Amino acid sequence: MRVLVYSDDASTREKVRQAIGRRPAADVPLVEIVECATHAKVVQHFDSGEIDVAVLDAETQPAGGMGVARQAKDEVYDCPPICLLIARRDDRWLAEWSRAEAVVPQPIDPVVLADTVADLMRRRLSTRLTAR
Repeated sequence: MRVLVYSDDASTREKVRQAIGRRPAADVPLVEIVECATHAKVVQHFDSGEIDVAVLDAETQPAGGMGVARQAKDEVYDCPPICLLIARRDDRWLAEWSRAEAVVPQPIDPVVLADTVADLMRRRLSTRLTAR
């Protein structure tokens, strides 16, 4: 399954990649990580229909993960489940506004992120509208 990781911070992308690994849980498929640092690339990948789960950094500039998530939920047919990385606990209400399915606080706990991504992968497998 393809997991999109969006952040303008290379170290954040690396932490996410390491936390997810090749398979975040024994009962989900192998993961191919697709990294993006720009909003334009995220849109391009979402439009391709090949992304199964997305992990978006809410602190990315200039287009933060929350706005990107909201846009994707409004515009992408069969939008994949989205996990937002948030820096402040008070940002949870904004994450709800963005319609993201999951929220993980920073600093990233690798176990929590891997479990969250595995749950989103299971959800995607059970609801995927088109077969590959």
